[in-house]
Amino acid sequence: MNPIAKHLREVIQSKNPYVYEMLSTIGKNIYFPKGILSQSAEAREKAHHLNATIGIALENGKAMHLESIVEPVDGIYPEEFLTYAPSFGIPALRQIWKHSLYEKNPSLAPKSVSLPVVTSGITHSISIFSELWVNPEDVIILPDMIWGNYRLIFETRKGARICQYPIFSDTGGFNLDQFEAVIRKEASHRDKIIVLLNFPHNPTGYSVTREEGSRIVDILTDVARGGTHVIAALDDAYFGLFYEPQVLSESLFAMLCDRHPRLLAVKLDGATKENFVWGLRVGFITYGVEMDGDSLEFYTALEQKTAACVRASISNASHLGQTIVLKSMQSETYPIEKQEKFEILKRRALKVKEVISDAKYQNAWDVYPFNSGYFMSIRLKSVGAESLRRHLLDRYGVGLISIGEKNLRIAFSCLEEDDIRELFDIILQGVNDLEISESQKID
Repeated sequence: MNPIAKHLREVIQSKNPYVYEMLSTIGKNIYFPKGILSQSAEAREKAHHLNATIGIALENGKAMHLESIVEPVDGIYPEEFLTYAPSFGIPALRQIWKHSLYEKNPSLAPKSVSLPVVTSGITHSISIFSELWVNPEDVIILPDMIWGNYRLIFETRKGARICQYPIFSDTGGFNLDQFEAVIRKEASHRDKIIVLLNFPHNPTGYSVTREEGSRIVDILTDVARGGTHVIAALDDAYFGLFYEPQVLSESLFAMLCDRHPRLLAVKLDGATKENFVWGLRVGFITYGVEMDGDSLEFYTALEQKTAACVRASISNASHLGQTIVLKSMQSETYPIEKQEKFEILKRRALKVKEVISDAKYQNAWDVYPFNSGYFMSIRLKSVGAESLRRHLLDRYGVGLISIGEKNLRIAFSCLEEDDIRELFDIILQGVNDLEISESQKID
């Protein structure tokens, strides 16, 4: 093992040996090298005369650039986006995002968490998480309705096994009984389980209530107390877009990050959806766990391993994307702008609820519970989801996502409020079309 990796192992084990055991083989062996990047960082601090370390080009003391590149990026200096960003991310962005976590999650106030490491979007965060914490044959516990990319990341790339439970109970809330049953079954014969929780949920748009959230935390804590290492990964891609008062308005990360030394909480989030900057590709990874003594050295070690994974894959996330997000979050108008967009999405969600309450749709589909995020989903009663999707696209020019045999996902986030009723009427017409076509075939 590399000496740096050995040192990181000693630091992590001294504070919380359980977390070291949770790391994947790659996670245990990876380290942030004291090579070109670290030497260049030292030079930026001390090379006040001449600095010939980093592989960029300078001209008149500034980043060499083409005017045709710089001109469209008004108001940002070339050094703020043309040069390499640190593999950890821009320090000021990491600090302001961490500060925002405490603002958005008041119960974090007395707790210690890591400084977020910047990734190239939340998908990259999840991929980096899998590199550090997932070994082949590990189990990833997820609901039965999931974002399809989880399978590529965990099953196809890592060789892990996804174990699923029905997301909704018969009464329409989060299926706590089935969730607990699967958790305890897998924990009964494994040293480590990985639970991925995604609220607001993609594809249904459901977020747990305060009571459901508390019960999830209690279940995972109890399993950790029983001797199983538990990694709770929180995919908070759509965090903050909560539209109903009973919804838990904090991340489960805030409730899990100090519950037990065997329970590691990993927050996977980003500006992507929260700040409506999908193409800028700015995500974050943050850690929280109970440990002995001061947490700074421990979290720094985890941050180094995380940044090493970034370094080993893409080197660093977009400097321009990070700078734009940072400047936006530093703006005095930032909270006002975010609230304005939130209200637009909330009105769309409430309009969907109003429209789908019409009895004329009841024979065509059931509606999955939704209260947050970008999406809602319906379960078709009489026709197939893929055949209806294709029919709607070909005949009416309407695009939806089919999931499985009977489910359609509808992104109300990209619908104007005035278009929502028309969309559902077209879906209903499409169902009727297919039913008539099928009956004619039978005749």
